[in-house]
Amino acid sequence: MATLAPDLHVVAGDEDFFRHFGASSAELCGRSLFDLLHPSAPSVLREHFSRLHDGRRTRFTERVLGYHSRGRVFSGKLTGTAIQGRSDRLAAIVVMVKPDDERPEEEPAPTREKLLSPLEARILEGVATGASTVQMAAKLYLSRQGVEYHVGSMLRKMKAPNRAALVSRAYASGMLTVGTWPARVRPEFIK
Repeated sequence: MATLAPDLHVVAGDEDFFRHFGASSAELCGRSLFDLLHPSAPSVLREHFSRLHDGRRTRFTERVLGYHSRGRVFSGKLTGTAIQGRSDRLAAIVVMVKPDDERPEEEPAPTREKLLSPLEARILEGVATGASTVQMAAKLYLSRQGVEYHVGSMLRKMKAPNRAALVSRAYASGMLTVGTWPARVRPEFIK
């Protein structure tokens, strides 16, 4: 849990909040909440926070992706609650972040290394949109076997048993953009 100023900068927080983002209170206090979240979060969250600020809502819950200081991306729910001051104006916002899963501290964090070639990125985007092997082959000027080779390579790299798991792991690692269609591979994952 953390307290935000009306301008959405972190004012204070509890131990769990700082642990989820992997930093101390000195490192996070004064920073914008959006600095701690995946770049896809602001468009949806800004609307929620605007409604809190205007008094149109008193609370919201939204799914978000957050950044841990070690480069790990985690998913979870963010709940924002408006705190009114004496003059019925917004005095602060309390946010609670509840990650979907907790990993033990000893477990090594996956790094955001450049995993995919530009061609593999295009194929992953195709898989994420549900394009067939034949459709991707025609679009990328490859044979069907060429597309299957690259899909198989990505399945091994990401330790995924099938295409659905591949897309799921790509989203979970922050590799694919969230909140946009069609999904795109983020540039920092492309060699």
